[in-house]
Amino acid sequence: MKMPVLKTLLCCAVLGLGGCSSSQVDPSQYSGFLRDYSRLKPAESESGAPVMRWIDPDMKLGQYTQVYIEPSQFFPKPQPTAVISAQMLQSITRYFDTALKRELGKDLTLAQGPGPNTIIVRPAITAVSTSTEGLKPYEVIPIALVAAAVNTAAGGRDQNVEIATEAAFLDADSNKVLAQVVRKGSGKPLENDKTQLTLDDVKPVLDGWATDMRLSYEKLKAGK
Repeated sequence: MKMPVLKTLLCCAVLGLGGCSSSQVDPSQYSGFLRDYSRLKPAESESGAPVMRWIDPDMKLGQYTQVYIEPSQFFPKPQPTAVISAQMLQSITRYFDTALKRELGKDLTLAQGPGPNTIIVRPAITAVSTSTEGLKPYEVIPIALVAAAVNTAAGGRDQNVEIATEAAFLDADSNKVLAQVVRKGSGKPLENDKTQLTLDDVKPVLDGWATDMRLSYEKLKAGK
């Protein structure tokens, strides 16, 4: 085995307990769900997580009293795997919708559709993956191969779970984009590459995203 490859394998083996992947979404991993990625800048969520974000500096947040949360979707359309079932994919979007309504409904009236003084929240799940398999809005093949090699050599190491989202916030009257965010998070590691992903493995990530959206709204409204 060539030395650079060996070093990479050892690095990932050592870092495997904490995860080798970055928590920042790289531009090469953007899904195409948002209209314009050029304005996104690195920022920090209210919980301290790294995100890519843009907020319209001229937005008058005080004029909005309602929020309409569109049903979250997968983008692009995913293919179930042996680890991530079709039922699991549906459970993720349903739970994300519930979390968003729970959190944003604390500050704004939940609307049944677009209307006056309403913000539209348009969320998407753009990746759900383990270290060996997953949905494919992007793949980093060399890392996937290294992860697979380490897993084989170790006899079945924990499988890292990653999930990513992109969301746009629009004025319901004009359809103007008010803000947009791209971020990802790490779910609960799976025991091995045969373990089925469950909703409990990613619930904390989805809850965290929804809470950060609410806290960001409250901060902006307070003018901080």
